[in-house]
Amino acid sequence: MSAAKDAHRLPQSLLILGGTSQIALATARRLVARRTRTVWLAGRPSPALEAAAEHLRALGADTRTLPFDALDPEAHEAALGKVFAEGEIDLVLLAFGVLGDQATDERDPVAAARVAQTNYTGAVTAGLVCARALQTQGHGSMVVLSSAAGERARRRDFLYGSSKAGLDVFAQGLGDALYGTGAHVMVVRPAHVRTRRTAATEPEPLSTTPEEVATAIELGLRRRSEVVWVPGVLRLVMAVLRHLPRPLFRRLPV
Repeated sequence: MSAAKDAHRLPQSLLILGGTSQIALATARRLVARRTRTVWLAGRPSPALEAAAEHLRALGADTRTLPFDALDPEAHEAALGKVFAEGEIDLVLLAFGVLGDQATDERDPVAAARVAQTNYTGAVTAGLVCARALQTQGHGSMVVLSSAAGERARRRDFLYGSSKAGLDVFAQGLGDALYGTGAHVMVVRPAHVRTRRTAATEPEPLSTTPEEVATAIELGLRRRSEVVWVPGVLRLVMAVLRHLPRPLFRRLPV
């Protein structure tokens, strides 16, 4: 593939669902440095969202913010419809989510449900709205930030992991539903990502950074990949862990 055709797969317009996500903003910076000129940051109104928008404007992107709440699915169609009514979107980056607190949430079923509603239910409604718009356009990609935690339940984070497992299956199925329409879905499965949000958690093997995930996303878009692991060796590691007998898996420090 020629370099020009390869670069053409990078977006000129970008919609980020979860506009303060460090991974999403690292990705936006890379794409603005390449080809992206228009960025929508969707998230709960906050100084952090405005600061993120100002940062991308300083890099040369026409950046706008959009009120968006994953826990308000009834509002997703109207809110996101306004973005697509303004013009076509080349890339939707679904990057919102919460880790929750496993120990606390196990004792508080309502808090546990909030993790599931944010990471899975909110992603289903927002994803379907955006997928329909991409299909109507006849082109565009959706990148869904999943997690290696969704590959197999772990005692330490099975609430979060189960929500990401649901998201991952949804995104794969959505990609199959859009196949042949011109629209494309790419699932990204990073290991533990070192961000402000995870600063209080224990470091894990194969940990990565927002910048490394952003690099992998750009490469995946150029290749039009369907699944991206970060780091790449994680694919092999999880292929082994996925099939370990449960009694043995329980004894591993993962």
